[in-house]
Amino acid sequence: MSAALVVLAHPRGDSLTAQLARRAVARLEADGHTVDVLDLHAEGFDPRMGTEDEPDWSDPDKEYSAETRAHMDRIAAAEILVVVFPLWWFGLPAILKGWIDRVWNNGFAYGLRTPLLKGKRMVWIPLVSYPEAKFKELGWDGPVDEPSAAGWKGRPASLGTTTDAAGIGVRGHPGCSMVRQANSRLPASSATGSVPASSTRPW
Repeated sequence: MSAALVVLAHPRGDSLTAQLARRAVARLEADGHTVDVLDLHAEGFDPRMGTEDEPDWSDPDKEYSAETRAHMDRIAAAEILVVVFPLWWFGLPAILKGWIDRVWNNGFAYGLRTPLLKGKRMVWIPLVSYPEAKFKELGWDGPVDEPSAAGWKGRPASLGTTTDAAGIGVRGHPGCSMVRQANSRLPASSATGSVPASSTRPW
C-alpha cells in the first residue's frame, strides 16, 4: 500500500484534535498504509520565516534550510497527506501556517513547469467548537468558508479546489462542510483507548 503523512498542529497531546489524528493514523495503518506522523509541536518545528527559507522568485533551485528540506522530503515520500488542526480565529494555527509558508515553497510545491507533488492526495480535517448550525446562527459560516474558498484558491495547499497549484487532489476545507464531516465521524474511542476527560474541550 501507499505511504501517508499525518500532520498534527495542536500543542496538547490530549486534545480532541490529537485524538482524531491518532484515529486517522489507526485507520490508515489498518488499511495497510505506512504512516509517518508529523506532530509539529512535539517535534519543535519553528514556524518563523527566515531569509534562508524566503522564496526567491528568480531562483526555483534555491537551497533551503536543513529543517525545511527535511520536511520537504517527508512530504515527497508520501502519497497521501492528512492535516489535522483546530480552526482558530477562522484560520490555520500559526504553527501550521508557518509550516506551509516555509515548506510548501517555491521550486517544491509550486514554481515549476511539472509540479513535484502532482498526483498526491490530501485531506484537511479542521475542528471547531460549534456544529454547522451554530456557525450559521452566529453568522460565522461566511468568514470561515470564504477565505478558504477564495483566499487560498490556487495556493500550494489550496483548500477550495479539487486540484491545487501543486497538482494535488484536495478534499475538504476548514469550512462548515468539513465541520459537519469531522463531527459526524468522530469516534467514541480509538485504538489507544477511550477519549481522555481533558479531550472533551471543543478541540
